[in-house]
Amino acid sequence: MRSVGSRLVSAALTGFACLALPGAAHAQSIEQTLIQAYRNNPDLNAARAGVRVANEGVPAALSGYRPSVNATVTAAGQYSESASGSILGAPGTDRQLRSMPRSASITATQPLFDGNRTTNTVRQADQNVLVARETLRNTEQTVLLASATSHMNVLREQAVLDLRRRNVEVLREQLRATRDRFNVGEVTRTDVALAESALQAAVAAATGAESDLANSRSVYIQQVGIAPGRLTPARTIERLLPRNLDGAVITGQSEHPAIRGARHGADAQMLQVRIAESALYPTLGLSATVTRAAEQTGPATQTFSAAVGATLTIPIFANGGRDYATIRQAKEAYGQRRIQIETAAASVRQAVMQSWAALEASRAQIQAAEVQVRAQEIAVNGIREEYKVGQRTIIDVLNATQTLTEARVGLVRAQRDRVVLSYSVLAAMGRLSGSRLALRTEIYDPTVHYDQVRDLWIGVRTPDGR
Repeated sequence: MRSVGSRLVSAALTGFACLALPGAAHAQSIEQTLIQAYRNNPDLNAARAGVRVANEGVPAALSGYRPSVNATVTAAGQYSESASGSILGAPGTDRQLRSMPRSASITATQPLFDGNRTTNTVRQADQNVLVARETLRNTEQTVLLASATSHMNVLREQAVLDLRRRNVEVLREQLRATRDRFNVGEVTRTDVALAESALQAAVAAATGAESDLANSRSVYIQQVGIAPGRLTPARTIERLLPRNLDGAVITGQSEHPAIRGARHGADAQMLQVRIAESALYPTLGLSATVTRAAEQTGPATQTFSAAVGATLTIPIFANGGRDYATIRQAKEAYGQRRIQIETAAASVRQAVMQSWAALEASRAQIQAAEVQVRAQEIAVNGIREEYKVGQRTIIDVLNATQTLTEARVGLVRAQRDRVVLSYSVLAAMGRLSGSRLALRTEIYDPTVHYDQVRDLWIGVRTPDGR
């Protein structure tokens, strides 16, 4: 028959395999933790703002296709006075001049050909938007994984603390029983000292568990934005994983945002090469100016003029050869970006393989820990009975009790690791997202803001009203 301590830890451990414990209807599930982090995490919100910043680069680039219109108005007042002396007795003369020249002009310019600079700049801006979106996906993965980990860490430390405290109670009862036996002469003072030492070690371990729980709670607040309440255990998400490692590696190579972002970054740099090369091409522009001027010097006069012209500029050796160096520099940067794709692919492959192996190991560790706990419970019960009849010493009982406690702690940690590692594998594949997890909240769509601002010509208010 199991002891009270055995039943207690079995209930705690069983909770890690269940989505929610009975009677925990008002507790916070891991899905609710992830929803809070998805809505409130500042790193994730900053990454979303970064996407909106990148979106504004597209209308800025499109402005190169559009005309530019400027109005100029000038007004001035002039006064001059001159005097001449008499010559051979003739009277002198004075001259005064007042004038108020005014003019207004409107100038419109329309680029016709700029060496494909605007075309490539628009394409580059679109690639930068895609880079920002992949950065957002990567940040989302990091935040969700950290939030799931913090949820499970709080649960783990709480379960470990409960086990440590229960162990203190068991050892305190053991010390009380040992003292009673010492009072009747059945054991020696050495047995009492050993029981006292084991109790104090258990108290120290429980104090350390309290510190670990406080640390995990602080990390939870940092990631999720709220203090953890009564958290419920969670299932693994292995149902979302491929059946084998090869499938996980292939998925990671094709879908991970780090790889896709590196590819878009390389494409953007290739377009930067073409933008730099446009400095060597001729440019053609059309301009039109309308001017109306008025001047009042004596009788008022007004003039009206209009001019239309085209300007063709052919670079021969501009900027002292700096444009050529800029082109070469852009090409080297493109080569660097291509290498970074290989680096990202290798990192993703390593992360998938490592997390997959750790997940498989956690399954084996859980099975071994469960067997160990069951066997050690039987051993502890037997050693305690043998100790009562004098066939075992107090040190045997204390060692067996400590071994059982550590086995239960190991099982709790292994079950926590399996849940966290299932999230880690999904993140290593590039698939950990709010939509993939089917979080019951509004999923952020980066294309909404892009569509709102892409074709805006004027206006300083952002789509959210700022």
